[in-house]
Amino acid sequence: MKVLNLQCAHGHGFEGWFASQDAFESQLAGGLVECPMCGDTTIVKLLTAPRLNLGSPRPPEAEAQPVRLPAAASNDTPDARWMRAVREVMARTEDVGERFVDEARKMHYGEAEERGIRGRATPEQAQSLAEEGIPVFALPLPAALKETLQ
Repeated sequence: MKVLNLQCAHGHGFEGWFASQDAFESQLAGGLVECPMCGDTTIVKLLTAPRLNLGSPRPPEAEAQPVRLPAAASNDTPDARWMRAVREVMARTEDVGERFVDEARKMHYGEAEERGIRGRATPEQAQSLAEEGIPVFALPLPAALKETLQ
């Protein structure tokens, strides 16, 4: 298994796992490797240090225990923190799709229960909602989150 540090033309860094170097090159040539943040397929492989196991294995009693890192680990990239925030918003809101504008108005005027919603609206529709005093904001979704994750 090859784990590669990759970067798109927009500077988003991410990790890719491939069966071999040939598999990576084949997928890259076929346009199958894409940035999970923006969907760009202009990808370059970054230089990484090799992992070398030079020491003898530690005795079982000295093995390290697993550690749970805090949500915002110091080695997180801004892109990773942003992806985590977007996933959190998606987990805590209901996708009402094309009904977004109607649902937002119903909630604002007390005709529907208040809840977190997300969906689609044109810039003109979003402006109209804002003029009515209905708070909305655009949340661009990375391609990786637009489909069901497995």
